[in-house]
Amino acid sequence: MKNIKKIVALLMAMVLVVGLLAACGQKTPETTAAPQTEAPKTEAPATEAPTEAAPAIEPCEITHWFWSDSDMHTEIMQGIVKSFNETNEYGIKVKLEIIPWEGGGYSTNLLNTVLGGGGPDTAGFKVTALPAFEENEVLEPLDDYINNWDGKDGIAQVFYDTFRGASTDGKLYLMPWNVQVLYVYYRPSYYKAAGVELPTNYEEFLDAIAKTTGTFEGVNDGQQIYGYGMRGSNGGQEPWGSFIHARGADFEHMNTPEGVQGMQDFIDIYQKGYAPKSAPEDGYQQIMDAYYKGLTNMTIQHIGTSKNVMEKFGDDVSAFPFPKSDKGRWTSLGDTEVVMLKRSEHKDAAFEWMKYLCAGEGETTWCAGTGNVPVALEAQKNEEILSNRFMQISIDGQDFAGILPIVPNTTEWIAPLWPQTVGQALKGEITAEQAMDILQKGLWGE
Repeated sequence: MKNIKKIVALLMAMVLVVGLLAACGQKTPETTAAPQTEAPKTEAPATEAPTEAAPAIEPCEITHWFWSDSDMHTEIMQGIVKSFNETNEYGIKVKLEIIPWEGGGYSTNLLNTVLGGGGPDTAGFKVTALPAFEENEVLEPLDDYINNWDGKDGIAQVFYDTFRGASTDGKLYLMPWNVQVLYVYYRPSYYKAAGVELPTNYEEFLDAIAKTTGTFEGVNDGQQIYGYGMRGSNGGQEPWGSFIHARGADFEHMNTPEGVQGMQDFIDIYQKGYAPKSAPEDGYQQIMDAYYKGLTNMTIQHIGTSKNVMEKFGDDVSAFPFPKSDKGRWTSLGDTEVVMLKRSEHKDAAFEWMKYLCAGEGETTWCAGTGNVPVALEAQKNEEILSNRFMQISIDGQDFAGILPIVPNTTEWIAPLWPQTVGQALKGEITAEQAMDILQKGLWGE
């Protein structure tokens, strides 16, 4: 458990640096690695090694796996790939393969494909997936590539340290790309129509969910409005985590009375009709479709969605950090990194692509276009990135943001255990207490 807390502490330090720099960014998959050395995790510093001459890279094609949150994200990434293919000096061609996220199933798909002898040269990744990939030794360590890169200081050292600290052998497998902090989107006109003030604490938040449910004159053509767009299926464990923490529980102690109460809050929102009836089956696409149709007042997402919601609603959309309680406060810190697969036959070319995507023009283009928070120092100064009005909301949530514990069972816990268990609880097939016992045992085996 100490290692997990250390990882969380490092991530908190990371986001504080991002906040001080007025930065912008994203999240990462997990991998389990068998420890290979007793050396401390502070080994292999990324700043002392001499810079070597650039490798002689022959023209080649490499494949990159990418999951997309929307058509907009796909178009931006396609543009980044096109620009790299046209401008890199080595004749490297990146072949982009868009793979569905499927509530974390992407990570399992990637691992199984690689173990079966296939897969890409590089891939988008989440830190929570690291244990399984590390255990199977399918990722290429990046320490030597970073040490010999004269542009390594363009990414803050804290990011390297954070993701090196997430591995069990002290090696760096994840190239930082971007981060996100979840917060609550809301419609100001819906609050006004319901005569409700913005919540200042968790209890008021639950009350606002109830009071902004119904039909209101002049709102969405008189259609039924739900106070909260609940993500009860794939990927919903992150916004759900805010509810259990608000009652004083955490991911290490989910089946305590506090954790059970947080689960009951979640169940009550659904069973009392304050969330769409489809909530047990709703993932990212479903909650956002409902939000764009004006059917929900509030939903929890991050700055990566901000471009789309502003285009849809203009000034009639805003956000606030997940509200505090006197017992606890938490929101999910999203991270997205890039990994190199050990199977790649063009590793130097793959690293050229990773540099462009994570610290070059690709980073600035991605974060300016999507609203995600960059890790590259140059991108953090970009005026277009800093102009996003939701950036401060992200920064305000960084002090209490964290990640799921990175343990061998994390991937299976995220999918399929969490959506199956929570779906049963929402439908009344099991109690809140039974659900939390299942989730506790599923993650920790106790």
